[in-house]
Amino acid sequence: MINRYPDILRQVLKPARYTGNELNSVIKDPSQVKVNFALAMPDVYEVGMSNLGLKILYEALNRQPDIAAERVYAPWVDMEAAMRERKIPLFALESSRPIKELDLLGFTLQYELSYTNILNMLDLSGIPLLTSDRDLSHPFVVAGGPCAYNPEPMAEFLDFLILGEAEETIVEVSQAVAAWKEAGRPDGRQGLLKMAALIPSVYVPSFYRVTYKTDGTVQQVTPTCPEASPVIYKRIIEDLDQVAFPTKPVLPYLEIVHDRIMLELFRGCTRGCRFCQAGIIYRPVRERRLETLLKQAQELVDHTGYNEMSLVSLSSADYSRLRELVSALSERYKDQHVSVSLPSLRIDSFCIQLAQELQKVRKSGLTFAPEAGTQRLRDVINKGVTEQNLEDAVGAAFRAGWSAVKLYFMIGLPTETDEDIQGIAELAYSVKKLYMQITGRRDIKITISVASFVPKPHTPFQWYGQISLAEMERRQKLLRSSIRDRSITLNWHDAPVSMIEGVFSRGDRRLGNVILTAWRNGAKFDGWSEHYKHDVWEQAFREVGLDPAFYASRNRELNEVLPWDHLSAGEDKDFLIREYHCALSAECTPDCRRGSCSACGVCPTLGTKIVDWGNAEHE
Repeated sequence: MINRYPDILRQVLKPARYTGNELNSVIKDPSQVKVNFALAMPDVYEVGMSNLGLKILYEALNRQPDIAAERVYAPWVDMEAAMRERKIPLFALESSRPIKELDLLGFTLQYELSYTNILNMLDLSGIPLLTSDRDLSHPFVVAGGPCAYNPEPMAEFLDFLILGEAEETIVEVSQAVAAWKEAGRPDGRQGLLKMAALIPSVYVPSFYRVTYKTDGTVQQVTPTCPEASPVIYKRIIEDLDQVAFPTKPVLPYLEIVHDRIMLELFRGCTRGCRFCQAGIIYRPVRERRLETLLKQAQELVDHTGYNEMSLVSLSSADYSRLRELVSALSERYKDQHVSVSLPSLRIDSFCIQLAQELQKVRKSGLTFAPEAGTQRLRDVINKGVTEQNLEDAVGAAFRAGWSAVKLYFMIGLPTETDEDIQGIAELAYSVKKLYMQITGRRDIKITISVASFVPKPHTPFQWYGQISLAEMERRQKLLRSSIRDRSITLNWHDAPVSMIEGVFSRGDRRLGNVILTAWRNGAKFDGWSEHYKHDVWEQAFREVGLDPAFYASRNRELNEVLPWDHLSAGEDKDFLIREYHCALSAECTPDCRRGSCSACGVCPTLGTKIVDWGNAEHE
């Protein structure tokens, strides 16, 4: 469709976002398949094309001969204006068909600040925003991803969600749609939703009634039909060696955020950082075999032409056979000038020989994440690293010739004091002093990135309130005033954005009206600082009559019914409560990957186990 409007493409920024026809894209005849599925990222092309999860689902669906998966991303503001002016509906990149003509539209919910973009994309598609307003002429709107573990603020806009790893579930859902269509669409949309609700890990929000107490907290979440389970558990892939992986990914015509090969080593992390939602929702650890990774790496190099390969996982340095893998990849591709990199390195698992191996082809700075400025606070969050670990890691790097380091921290963590804030600056100065002692030079570059803590569902800190907007800004100012050195660069997240993220992270269904109101008043691309409009969000809360502090800043009672209690990653709530109390007493819990079980509940609840190829029992 868009090919009919070349004048538009000449006027907009980065027209390659909208042309499609990229190398390795899969184009099927829509009339020859049973189900047409649009995979959507509610952000621009460069962000969506960098998402590994969508690449995996694109591969899983298009492997099925009777399913066609296409891609769609949020058009940038200039393209959106042109589309609205010309009345061009949002279209799929592979076929240029309007999204509203497809069977399913699936969004990945990676972050809360994308919610208004989902409404904007639905509106551009001509799809009613509310599920209750859709009929048989409209696609089913599906979602998954990290925010699916508390999608309640978006419940009125989403027909159903998939919890957990969706490679298998998304095919089962598509097959259910095909069967429903072939049977003549019995019972209309409700008929398909009831079929979907019977598929493990599928959540249909409209099949649950939420009641509230007089104090505004949730009283009860109750299923309203027999197909709806009282608790929805996530789906996991137990054997990653047997599941589809995209070794022939679609190659963009323009530079994207992660413009490189992404090789997934394993899923899950049991380090147990108490702020980390991913550490719970992706449990247990399941590694790919070394042989599988080497085979996938070769296919990716052959099919992409990239000269950089990133080894991605939650904590990639924990892969049990990492040194063997890096050595084999470096040796195999050194003549092709393909570099191998890790997103970041844990301080306590840093190995200078490994770092040198990784940077044989292309040398860059090193990235570490101490997360907190004092040992007390690192124990509170169960980070499991010490200042000595940091000194050993950066000291080894400096001796080997590195002169740039990035350090990641958070402010606003539970029990944090001003001393902890100042500890961040003191750590940075200690790193600089160590560099000067080792090298005798002053040419070090230290970059500190500081995010504001956001309490997340399914973590030990889900009950802990976020500090206020004014307090975030005060602590940021305190840190800035503590760093007066040109060799240290300080970056921080905008406090208003972090506050809004905190609201929707622990929100309930009543917030849907706030999202709708904010979108109608112009909110979109809220994750982009140049487009975020805090006054619009403040006005939306006033119009709806809800207090953002009730959601973001309030400490929750441990016995309170939480909006997401009927959605489970398999964790035992008693485990989260124990970890909450351990945090308050600054007690550490060891990693259960190769040690004793920490009784989080995931393995017995889901009937699974850790897969670690460095462990003798798996050999």
